[in-house]
Amino acid sequence: MSKLAFLFVGLGVGLYAQKPAALALLETRCLSCHNAAGKQSGFDLSKRETALRGGDRGPGFLPGRAKESYLYQVLAHTAKPAMPKFGPKFTETELALVAAWIDEGAPWETVVSAGPKRSSHWAFEKPVRPAAGSIDTLFAKRSQTPASPEVLLRRLYLDLVGMPPTPEEMARHAKLTHEQTVDALLADPRYGERWGRHWMDIWRYSDWYGYRRANEVRNSHKHMWRWRDWIVESLNSGKPYDRMILEMLAGDEIAPEDPATLRATGFLARNYSRYDRDGWMQDAVDHTMLGFMGVTVKCARCHDHKYDPIAQEEYYRLRAVFEPYEVRMDRVPGETDVEKNALTRIFDAGLDRPTYLLVRGNIKSPDKSQVLGPSTPAALGPALGKIEPVALPLGAYYPDHREFVHTELLAQARAAIEKAAGDPLALAAAKAELPALEARMAAERAKYAVPADPKFEELAAKARELERQAGLLRAHEKLQRAQAEMTAALAGEKPDSKKVAEAQKNLAAATAALTQPPTGYTPVGKEYPTKSTGRRTALARWIGSTDNPLTARVAVNHIWLRHFGTALVPTVFDFGKNGQQPVNQPLLDLLATEFMRSGWNMKALHKMILLSEAYRAVRPASRRLEGEVVRDSILAVAGELDRTMGGPDIDPAKGLEVRRRSLYFSHSPDVQMQFLQVFDGANPTECYERNESVVPQQALAMANSQLSQEMAAKLARRLEGPGLVDRAFQTVLGRLPSDAERELAAGATPVDLIHALFNHNDFVTTR
Repeated sequence: MSKLAFLFVGLGVGLYAQKPAALALLETRCLSCHNAAGKQSGFDLSKRETALRGGDRGPGFLPGRAKESYLYQVLAHTAKPAMPKFGPKFTETELALVAAWIDEGAPWETVVSAGPKRSSHWAFEKPVRPAAGSIDTLFAKRSQTPASPEVLLRRLYLDLVGMPPTPEEMARHAKLTHEQTVDALLADPRYGERWGRHWMDIWRYSDWYGYRRANEVRNSHKHMWRWRDWIVESLNSGKPYDRMILEMLAGDEIAPEDPATLRATGFLARNYSRYDRDGWMQDAVDHTMLGFMGVTVKCARCHDHKYDPIAQEEYYRLRAVFEPYEVRMDRVPGETDVEKNALTRIFDAGLDRPTYLLVRGNIKSPDKSQVLGPSTPAALGPALGKIEPVALPLGAYYPDHREFVHTELLAQARAAIEKAAGDPLALAAAKAELPALEARMAAERAKYAVPADPKFEELAAKARELERQAGLLRAHEKLQRAQAEMTAALAGEKPDSKKVAEAQKNLAAATAALTQPPTGYTPVGKEYPTKSTGRRTALARWIGSTDNPLTARVAVNHIWLRHFGTALVPTVFDFGKNGQQPVNQPLLDLLATEFMRSGWNMKALHKMILLSEAYRAVRPASRRLEGEVVRDSILAVAGELDRTMGGPDIDPAKGLEVRRRSLYFSHSPDVQMQFLQVFDGANPTECYERNESVVPQQALAMANSQLSQEMAAKLARRLEGPGLVDRAFQTVLGRLPSDAERELAAGATPVDLIHALFNHNDFVTTR
């Protein structure tokens, strides 16, 4: 191996070529000017042959003779013009690196030994099941003193369903074994809501945000609640985690006509940015890798990764997987206006859209000398599998050809006729538009028939003529209205210039419409590409492969964190060399291998953890509950929680009057429920782990909250009577009061007592 320092160390299957550090340095500092497209002074540094040839001033360098090479001399400022033209001078260390590289023959890439990939970093090796195959054997450092049944039951309820048990549930579970209780809670529909919110954090769930006054979506997208419901339903049904990954990344390719699956692609639709396509692609790459594989790749946008074996070119090849995808809204039954309700999903649009390496990550400096194809970083697992384009069915590439769309559009046209009754101009146009629509639909049925319908041209001609007639009537109506507007605008003593201008504009448009020549008929809807690249399917299968060293580890680490409050790998989003080492790698690998052996079954993993002595033991400290759990628990113990599941997001300003679970309220960087923000609600931009602060505002929010006061009054009325103190403690805190607490509570009013219990540390924490 060369004595040169390499930027990365890692071996691939077969011969693995690596880029010398000196060349990577030259590309970072020089390639923006001296590339195939720019070629300043005729010098192109993008390929070895062109770099050797040099430019206007002769050969670039002489292999084996660094000090005589023109490239070295201009970098050392012993020849003119001194380089680089922009940016700081090369340091002595950098010059020595370049000199050593030229003296060794200026290799463009160096082949290191063949054979299986080896890495010096634990996370890039497949997990191996430890011989000691139990959580408790590997987690023996903690006290195994069992928690009391009351504490354990409350812990289970808060962990699995996100609210405390009622006294009735406590009595019922007292007759069950711990395992039976775990099974019952994992089968409870509230489990999907509780854990759905966890995964919504990790996967950056956000409803749309942008310019709300104009209803303009600038980031994420409308109707993202369908993805949220898919998450909840998938968890409740026990859908395997690898299948969830596949549906989120490629649901449109594996089930192109299934709305239930297409909802999952909200994971990628969430990255949508109206005015920043490059940022959109960056988020798709970065957060796919962070969320599923716990690897930071964003620094490789500008240069080879500083810590992990990910080259800049590999970053852009990973981006190529996502380059073609776009977001669209498909009609759903019962609504013809996609702004009001629709299925938001992704699809591949730019099938031939190229991916170029951006020099220094600058969108204005693409290296167009090479189009980069899709692949994955070599150090992160086996090579990406075969990419096979997907031929899409008619319902996927032309969704408005579906029968329910035709039925509802015709109903809308008939309703327009009824609405226009009494208005002769509007009525004539509306009556003409119905047969025109029917003729267009007939033409399209012929066009897309298999085999082709020979009557298509005849039907298309009829549709064109009827649409033309309807268009003339509608244009005539608009012309007369525009003329009336003009007359009204000019009638006043001081005509309103804005109204006059608008009337003139409408008049001109209506007049132009009357003179437009006939063209083909207007399609009923928009047609999309008939194929998808298959790239995202390949990526999803690569991420969800049992040969992938990271995916299972990252998932079980997130699950462990939310059960115990601390993660096995503290840097939950960075398993790379710059992240922290696992505090217990054998335990991490036990969980990861068992997770994969179970078929990526999350409920089985939960059960494995929850049945362990480690989980059932007394804990040294309590953990503060998330804001969603605090709010939902107040409503639940008061008997006021509306347990309706799913549906469109709710205005967070209605958090007091609408008593649904907190995850159903709109959540975005622009709009969040204030109560949840006080309790460290999820940052919708990025939240791989919640903050857990204790600040005065939280106590004030609980003490002064209208919600807690109203619910205290309702619960007090429900519990009033003999034994209220004991029943209040059992209902709110899941335990009986101590003698001292009972004495203190004796002098309080029922409402004040329950309000105080809502503010008790035991209510807002889990032990």
